[in-house]
Amino acid sequence: MEIRKSTEKDFDTMLKIYSRARAFMAENDNPNQWGPTNWPPEELLHNDIAQGKSYVCTHEGKVVGTFFFDYGKDIESTYINIEDGKWLDNSAYGVIHRLAGSGEIKGTAEFIINWAYEKCGHLRVDTHGDNKVIQNIMKKLVFVHCGTIYVEEDNYPRLAYEKSSVTKEALK
Repeated sequence: MEIRKSTEKDFDTMLKIYSRARAFMAENDNPNQWGPTNWPPEELLHNDIAQGKSYVCTHEGKVVGTFFFDYGKDIESTYINIEDGKWLDNSAYGVIHRLAGSGEIKGTAEFIINWAYEKCGHLRVDTHGDNKVIQNIMKKLVFVHCGTIYVEEDNYPRLAYEKSSVTKEALK
């Protein structure tokens, strides 16, 4: 698999992947994460592409996954306030949002998360409490559950995870 920045030519495929992801989440006891709001909105996806923060994962030239990735210091406003815990590392970090796969290639989400971590060495991710699939991937990839955050698009709490080469070394 390979990762590249999304272009407007990928937009229709991305929409299909997000539609499939919403259906998959609903079928797997997670109907509230993206379903009620038909998340993510098209305008946001166009903006992500324009800002160069939208990516696709390809397999043999076919788009099989899509996600948002950014890196920097305090780049995610919803991560400023964390409840029931704290972040492990206060340095600049990468963040993944809107991660979805087509379901055609097993391991797409893990590949994307590992790619992002390799790019920055410090990654934060959040997910809905009902999203057992991503929670299991976080455990498998040795992310630490750090607490709870809230997003602007709904009132459901999100489980906040972090993986950092700095804290990884400190935990040894």
